[in-house]
Amino acid sequence: MSFDRVLRWALVAIAIAGLTAGIVARTMGRPYLADVAWALGTAPVIAGLAVSIVQDLLRGRVGVDAIALLSMSAALALGQPLAGAVVALMYSGGNVLEEIAVARAEHDLRSLVDRAPRQVHRKSGERIEDVPVEDVAVGEELLVKAGEIVPVDGVVASAFATIDESAVTGEPIPVEKTRGSAVLSGSLNAGETFQLTVTAPASESTYAGIVRMVTAAQTARAPFVRLADRYALIFLPVTLVVAFVAWRISGDVTRSLAVLVAATPCPLILAAPVAFISGVARAARRGILVKGGRALEALARAHTVLFDKTGTLTVGGARLLSVEVAPGEDPAEVLALGASLEQASHHVLAKAVVAAALAQGLELKPPEHVKETMGSGLSGQIDGRHVAAGSRDLLLSRAELSPWELRAIRRASWRSALIVFVAVDGRLVGALLLADELRADTPRAIRLLRDAGIARMVMVTGDRAAAAQAIGAALDLDAVLADRVPSDKVEAVRSEQRLHPTIMVGDGINDAPALAVADTGVALGARGASASSEAADVVILTDRLDRVGEAIIIAQRARRIALQSIFVGMGLSLVAMAAASLGWLAPVPAAIVQEVIDVAVILNALRALNPPLVRAGPRLTAEQGLTLHHDHQALLRDLDRLRHIVDALDDAVPEAAAALIDEAHRLVQGSVVLHEREDEDSVYPKLTEVLRDRHGLAAMSRAHREILHLARLLARIAEDLPSEKIDRYLIRDAQRVIEAIETLVRMHTAQEEDIYEAVAA
Repeated sequence: MSFDRVLRWALVAIAIAGLTAGIVARTMGRPYLADVAWALGTAPVIAGLAVSIVQDLLRGRVGVDAIALLSMSAALALGQPLAGAVVALMYSGGNVLEEIAVARAEHDLRSLVDRAPRQVHRKSGERIEDVPVEDVAVGEELLVKAGEIVPVDGVVASAFATIDESAVTGEPIPVEKTRGSAVLSGSLNAGETFQLTVTAPASESTYAGIVRMVTAAQTARAPFVRLADRYALIFLPVTLVVAFVAWRISGDVTRSLAVLVAATPCPLILAAPVAFISGVARAARRGILVKGGRALEALARAHTVLFDKTGTLTVGGARLLSVEVAPGEDPAEVLALGASLEQASHHVLAKAVVAAALAQGLELKPPEHVKETMGSGLSGQIDGRHVAAGSRDLLLSRAELSPWELRAIRRASWRSALIVFVAVDGRLVGALLLADELRADTPRAIRLLRDAGIARMVMVTGDRAAAAQAIGAALDLDAVLADRVPSDKVEAVRSEQRLHPTIMVGDGINDAPALAVADTGVALGARGASASSEAADVVILTDRLDRVGEAIIIAQRARRIALQSIFVGMGLSLVAMAAASLGWLAPVPAAIVQEVIDVAVILNALRALNPPLVRAGPRLTAEQGLTLHHDHQALLRDLDRLRHIVDALDDAVPEAAAALIDEAHRLVQGSVVLHEREDEDSVYPKLTEVLRDRHGLAAMSRAHREILHLARLLARIAEDLPSEKIDRYLIRDAQRVIEAIETLVRMHTAQEEDIYEAVAA
């Protein structure tokens, strides 16, 4: 604990002890000892305040603390030590409360520094020796083992390396590096051990530069100016003029003292810290760590929000988007075969494939005789069949692409996805599309920020322009800045800062410099991104982007309450000053009145602890919301199957097409129709009791009717199949209906999720 903080706590203790001792002495009939105790409790506070005022003046700041100094000094000089002791307690207590409210966590970057390797594996002839990272010179060769952080900038000296650069560049998917490719320090070796030729010493590497930028941005911050100081230049001279006029009119200097005591600006001193610390506590209940009142006030004033993409707007890693299959193949079987084989690989993409298969409840078989080709894929035996997964060039040497392969590659390109082909016994049977994807709560988070008054939203990312533009368009962001390295992100933040107060939201090490330089840095810290959490002013402890909007709303309300408390307190103080100047209040009663005002101000400021009062009404329980979410997850799996049926109808012969259309009909009737009828009959009546505006729910019911209408059309097509000639026109009509059902239900389900989230308890 610093000396200033110790001193503040000591002054509070002295003021309490002096006031208490004086009251005890007065009760025991020893007025002289009581006056001495009160004076001794007041004098140290006067001395500490005088030093603080001198320091503020040297820094060019003038605060309302001068009134407290005058009132306490005058009280002792005029023989009113009790009034001085009361003011001393109010002032010193207010300072301690403010210290608690605005003190922010120490940014010593310990977590960031701890992540950097201390030792490296240097090649010396045929030996490998561990040496301090500072001893590494340009041109030397290092060994970077699997799972280790790359210690310095360099180039790959081995044939191949798999590097996860998400912490430095924001690119979510590991990149394959060949011999001579550059590797940035701070990246993670996501593959096998490889050799690195050093191109820059540790002090000049990318990771060290990030640490320096964070440190420089933090030390460049301006000191926090209390809300009270903004009104000091008005309130201070007004108080002195009223005190002087009271003395000139009455000729009684005690009236001037009463005016000064009544004007002791505790509402100004206390209102903002109490409201802000209440806001901080309120935010903490929602999993939002706000590092002090300064950060909360900056949140409340925000106009512009900049987002990182990877891990912030998106889930931040490879996810299975879809399974594209050759004609006649089953998507579930293709995924099961691919995932069974990928169990033998430690690659990040392999883990994503396995996780997707397990999430769909598929049974995975143990692979045998697995052979992995670095950078291309792997092959092995599964149930006696030879299965291979990886790039198409590895699996097949022929150049000609079949129509379904072209379709898979085209869809992968549209969605900025990686593609993993799966072959069985030398024949391609399917392809797995993997990519980063939007968080489920991102659209709601963007809407919440708009509702909170954020006027401009910008995505700034190290990812490719195509992927970034797709995300930006989906979210209707105001601007998208792609291919940005950490220093570019810092410049983007500074450009926005020149126009308006700016928030930066990120989650990775590459975001730390921008988080530190922004007016408010908000880190998504649930996944343990220590560097960004250290650099940020606000850390979201739960893995929810919509908490950013909640943090701003909480901060805005706390600031509103702080201003209300300040203005009400100032108004009441002016009334008390007027009464004191007319002789209606003596110094001690004036101090007591001022204390009552302080209590009222504090109680009002404490309202920021709780959410605003809203009309009480029924809510969906958490259990109901979870049940509805699980129902939707099951429905989405059926929608995926409908999408595969639509694709399969492209090349299906009449007999196969009839079977597929009949399967789609049975799936729609047994899953989609039942789900929508259940929603209409059971879920929506509950929502009607919860929602104030039922017009939106009526629109949702309109979607139900459209879905049921399309289901009836599909039923007609399926019923007529035995008697109809199955030609390409009938197949195309069926495709259109099935695709319309799949698209409409998918969008409708997403809308329902938003509603359930909004009305859940």
